[in-house]
Amino acid sequence: MKKDLGVLPAVYPMPVLMVAAYDKNEKVNVMNAAWGQICDEDKIILFIGEGKKTWLNIQESKAFTVALADRAHMDVADFFGIASGNKIDDKFERTGYHAVKSDKVHAPIIEEFPLVMECELLEFLHSDYVDGIVGKIVNVKAEESVLNEKDQVEPEKLNAILFDQFRNGYYTVGEKVGKAWNAGAALMKQ
Repeated sequence: MKKDLGVLPAVYPMPVLMVAAYDKNEKVNVMNAAWGQICDEDKIILFIGEGKKTWLNIQESKAFTVALADRAHMDVADFFGIASGNKIDDKFERTGYHAVKSDKVHAPIIEEFPLVMECELLEFLHSDYVDGIVGKIVNVKAEESVLNEKDQVEPEKLNAILFDQFRNGYYTVGEKVGKAWNAGAALMKQ
């Protein structure tokens, strides 16, 4: 029997996305955004509130990068979520991390995170119910250490962290338990 829990953001797991953009002075800012998702083969949507430092920077630069946070860099990823760039001017500098300019878009790549999507701004969404940023993924870069021999990302090597909204925790990906577009194939024959 199911028990009523009230209203909860009950989607599990959530990605831990490091969204980076330059401000008008070419200063790097990074935020932790768990509310984001791929919305097409080459598009990503980030649900970031209007007025956030990252929102304003993307509005200015028309580009951004999205890195997947990993276990090795969890402390800084969490800091990027709890510290506001609108309130802490040296937010990025405090971490000691390094940024290089993307050669595909006008946005910084944070070198410490092993996988990054380079994105061009497509549009801002703003309604009474949602604020979002839609970007076109123009390229993905990954450290060789997280790739297999076919240059495919290996989740076990990537060691990306996931956000659990139920208990406010970070977790890593577990074992593979099935093959997508195959596990339910037997039901197609009925």
